Amino acid sequence: MKIVSTERPATKRKRQYHIACTPGEVARYVLLPGDPDRVPKIAKLWDKAKKVAHHREYQTYTGDVGGIPISATSTGIGCPSLAIGVEELAAIEADTFIRVGSSGSIQRDVRVGDVVISSAAVRLEGTSKEYVRVEYPAAANYEVLLALIKAAEKLGHRYHVGITASTDSFYLGQGRPGLKGYTQSFSKEIMPDLQAARVLNFEMETASLFTIAGIYGFRAGSICAVYANRVTGEFGTGKGEMESAEIATEAVKILARMDAAKRRRKKKYWYPGMG
Repeated sequence: MKIVSTERPATKRKRQYHIACTPGEVARYVLLPGDPDRVPKIAKLWDKAKKVAHHREYQTYTGDVGGIPISATSTGIGCPSLAIGVEELAAIEADTFIRVGSSGSIQRDVRVGDVVISSAAVRLEGTSKEYVRVEYPAAANYEVLLALIKAAEKLGHRYHVGITASTDSFYLGQGRPGLKGYTQSFSKEIMPDLQAARVLNFEMETASLFTIAGIYGFRAGSICAVYANRVTGEFGTGKGEMESAEIATEAVKILARMDAAKRRRKKKYWYPGMG
């Protein structure tokens, strides 16, 4: 790969340095799981799909669902790698992003196997702070949020809508002890503080996705399967994984219909009753 710029690393054909994709290989609607192995699982839900690239933690499939072009790109663990992926996907004309991840619930009624649709995120990570001051909100795009809710209702999957907390640490940053029980006072306080503020879950990417999308004018949403409930101590890896993928895929079809209605009516924003 011969890179022609150190400012925005890419080849002459605009093949992106990290995701290894070029314009035309990725749809405008992109699902963003963390785990590369989740990408082909998601792609099996589509009418057709093909592998486009796999470089480092970024595996990309592009295909079609209901006549709508759709892609999925894995982003690895954490906000730094997610931010790189979104920057490069946007550079080749993607503009609508849905994180399809996993998380741990911090509320008793958000059970293992449920899914959480994030309306906003607490910015406890560091990546978004490289983009804008800490007071800037990390909020979901309302069209993507509504599409995810409508999709969950249509499919009949158990879901919750609310605020997510994104951290840079799976251990102390989420109130768990480190090696040999190492901890700090802030780590012991973080979970009860967020529970009191009605935050639903911990995960590690949504806040940066929402912040970056807001700054650049893209649409972003997030849906995470609940693998663990920190209140009850239950852990169930993989539970809710395919439900969240099904909801995200259905949401893309709903968003495509919203976008078609906006084009017909020559409107910038979708609203209920538009079609």
